[in-house]
Amino acid sequence: MDYLPCVEVEPASPATATVIWLHGLGADGHDFEPVVPELKLPKELAIRFIFPHAPSIPVTINQGSVMPAWYDILHIDFEREVNEEQLLASAADVQALIDREIERGIDSTRIVIAGFSQGGAVGYQAALSYKKPLAGLLAMSTYFATVNIVDVYPANEQLPIEIYHGSNDSMVPEQLAKNSLQFLKMIGFKPNYTSYPMDHSVCLEQINDISEWLQKTLA
Repeated sequence: MDYLPCVEVEPASPATATVIWLHGLGADGHDFEPVVPELKLPKELAIRFIFPHAPSIPVTINQGSVMPAWYDILHIDFEREVNEEQLLASAADVQALIDREIERGIDSTRIVIAGFSQGGAVGYQAALSYKKPLAGLLAMSTYFATVNIVDVYPANEQLPIEIYHGSNDSMVPEQLAKNSLQFLKMIGFKPNYTSYPMDHSVCLEQINDISEWLQKTLA
């Protein structure tokens, strides 16, 4: 099977857990690679970090320019019109990476899906519709693009979800994250929401919170 190309960061000892971390529009798998040492995770957690590269496709809102993207964005209005078929295909590609991690000996309950912006939208779909229970979902500066079509798999109906967003986000308004939060609560999830005084980015306080959450989730 053809898998998404990825950057992989291996722990010092054989991996017993995996974080699959999806980048945003126009970036690539190297974007969040420098965050790994900043998390200052205990070596005994033995987490493998996988940073997939999105394919390069034309993006309508950027005048059709070809760039790394998990799906096309057709309009940048508040509710965002996206190519759902491409998003679902990207989610399936991420689920194939989860399958591969299980084949490599990682239990599904030791696998976290993380995503920033576009990657977070794919993360929502990939994690909630996955057929086996996962460890958790980290949604950063993103929105739940497939609320109207997602089919939550029973194995992940109680999935721990962390939502992090910038209160000054000029790219993805914070209200979109709050809408995602309300939808998740409505269908029975108990997500944790944290807002930071930042734009469409990641800050040190957030990195510290991610580290703390990963240590708790994968302890």
